[in-house]
Amino acid sequence: MGRSILTLAAVLWYSVASAVIPMPRSVEKHKGAFVVTPSTTLVYGDESLRPLAVYFLDYVALRSVNTVSPDKNYIRFGIDDALEEEGYRLTIAPEGIEISGGGYGGVFNGIQTLFQLFPSDIYTKQCHLPVTVSCGEISDAPQFSYRGFMLDVARTWSDADRVKRYIDLISYHKINKLHLHLTDDEGWRIEIKSHPELTRIGAWRGGSSPIRSVYGKWGERYGGYFTQRSMHEIIEYAAVRNIEIIPEIDLPGHSRTIANIHPEILCDYTPDPVPTDGYEYRSAWCAVKEDNYALLEDIIGEICELFPSEYVHVGGDEVDMSQWKRCPHCSDYAAANCDNDFSRLQEVFMSRVNDIVIRHGKRPAVWNEAINGGTLDCESRVYGWESVKECRKSASAGYGTIVMPGQFFYMDMRQSKNEDGHTWAAIFDVEQCYSFDFAKQGFTASELRNVEGVEATFFSELYISHNPETCDYLDYMLFPRLCAVSEIAWGKNGSDWENFRNRLQTKHYDRMAGMGVRFRISPPSVNYADGRLTASADGNASVSTSKENSGEWQRYTHPLKTDKPAEHLFRSEYRTAVSPEAAVPSHYDCIKPAFKITSSMPESPSRGFSYAEGYKGVSRTARTCRMGDTIVFEFESPLKCREVEFLTGYEHMPRHIFHSGYLETSVDGSNFERVAEMYGGRVKLIDPKPFRFARLVCTTEGNGTPYVIIPSPRIKPVL
Repeated sequence: MGRSILTLAAVLWYSVASAVIPMPRSVEKHKGAFVVTPSTTLVYGDESLRPLAVYFLDYVALRSVNTVSPDKNYIRFGIDDALEEEGYRLTIAPEGIEISGGGYGGVFNGIQTLFQLFPSDIYTKQCHLPVTVSCGEISDAPQFSYRGFMLDVARTWSDADRVKRYIDLISYHKINKLHLHLTDDEGWRIEIKSHPELTRIGAWRGGSSPIRSVYGKWGERYGGYFTQRSMHEIIEYAAVRNIEIIPEIDLPGHSRTIANIHPEILCDYTPDPVPTDGYEYRSAWCAVKEDNYALLEDIIGEICELFPSEYVHVGGDEVDMSQWKRCPHCSDYAAANCDNDFSRLQEVFMSRVNDIVIRHGKRPAVWNEAINGGTLDCESRVYGWESVKECRKSASAGYGTIVMPGQFFYMDMRQSKNEDGHTWAAIFDVEQCYSFDFAKQGFTASELRNVEGVEATFFSELYISHNPETCDYLDYMLFPRLCAVSEIAWGKNGSDWENFRNRLQTKHYDRMAGMGVRFRISPPSVNYADGRLTASADGNASVSTSKENSGEWQRYTHPLKTDKPAEHLFRSEYRTAVSPEAAVPSHYDCIKPAFKITSSMPESPSRGFSYAEGYKGVSRTARTCRMGDTIVFEFESPLKCREVEFLTGYEHMPRHIFHSGYLETSVDGSNFERVAEMYGGRVKLIDPKPFRFARLVCTTEGNGTPYVIIPSPRIKPVL
């Protein structure tokens, strides 16, 4: 018995302890093993650790818990003042396991490392005992005190249960801050008792709501919000898991929701109603109206009282200053006090808001644009999202800085060129994410002293049109990239990409499957030669295959004989994980026949129809769509293809679209046949009959924006 235990323990130690994510600072193997059984006693030596005892027992069904430790067969939690606050020492000896932390957070982090030494079913809360763990010691502490994740619940609503799920998932990876983006142009998600209209109206869009649908769920009333009571429960749930909830009320831009509830906050001019068909599209608070600061006093005061976090994030990003330039009051103030520099006017606004935050006993946090005027007090914490350059600028100026440049840390970016996701910052997968290195990015020692940590970010514009009733899309976009961010924030401790990749594939994939995460894995390699199509996957993943546009997948078991390799798709699968689709390069080939666009909507003077006609980029109309509006594509000669897709809106994002409509085709331009319905602003024809004219017909009034985007059609050639 003893020999078999030792043999198993040795295997566990080398294969599991060396695969912990994030990588610990120090791992030592000792002789012997400890077996966790139901009769093992859980001991918490400090009353402050009682919540962790309750937490641990939810995962490991031990029958005994005490404040006094027996001589053997125990798992003991304790505080060691010699350790860093979130540092820990995990000691496994033949008589028991001891987790010592510099504070509550250190003990919690030690528990997460111990969980990773257990079988992956620990995360299902159905861990089968006994479990044998080899003796040894792990000593560890994070590089940064701030290891964050930002979740946008304004664009796509995530209820309390879903937020708690992600609290669990990030806590398993020793991430200790959850930044909740609670308000934006598309929703207000937190109850303000002094202004109940903010959630009564602003938590909903579409249908009967005065807030228009933009990104998805068109034509239905959609949304939800956190009551202060439910948010208090989330805060408590997070605190047990060593996570601080940091609230964000995004100001003064990104405020279209509250502007449609309280239009008096806007600047004093009347916008042109034609582009939006009368919908109020302005999104910035007037910077000089005193009543605005009184309203913000109410809102921020309640936020400060509700959230125990030291910080309240008050935004400061992407302000449409053209609204201030058209406002007589803002313009006069900027001329008299800011040398007509409207970024300085933004700092005036943010300084007033920061004063409110400070008066209520908190510290302000802002996006990096808020310091562009050069005068905002260094009391503010700055979140550097636009670029590495902006992060370094903030840190160099003396601001406590959270490093989160979009090209490395925005999890809403697509992971390869043929997947869904944004592209404005970069296209990057987990390897590119993991490549972030402070030294290689040029951070100086003095700048690093002001870096408080890093944050992964997910803005949810795309989530709403990707079946938000499930977590599949969000899981896929976050994991395993979030694992890489957790290790960057904790400290790579000498690990390189190949080491990290090996830990992911050999152990952490199974852990994430145990957590129930629908994570992304690498696509299979696809090759075509001598009439044979082959595919192979990394690691233990299997491969499935499908015919183009069939929607039916089956297990790939042998090379496929075909003279049309472009028709075939492949994907890798492993437990709860799936890869993006892969194919030979010719599958993605498109043709670019000449065509002209005409429309019942006037074209934008700055982005006319010639952009799409020349395959140079998207075109834009000069107003939103209305019922019966049309877009006509006229090809020089009859179009012959195996697939054609006509779109409104951006290729990667269904915004500025026909929310509903249909497609008609014609050979002569006079006699049209209705051939397909639009969904999400687009329509695809498979193996269509040849046609010269394609006409998109809108069947909704407006799209919540001032224009319609018209891209070039995507046309695949006949094989």
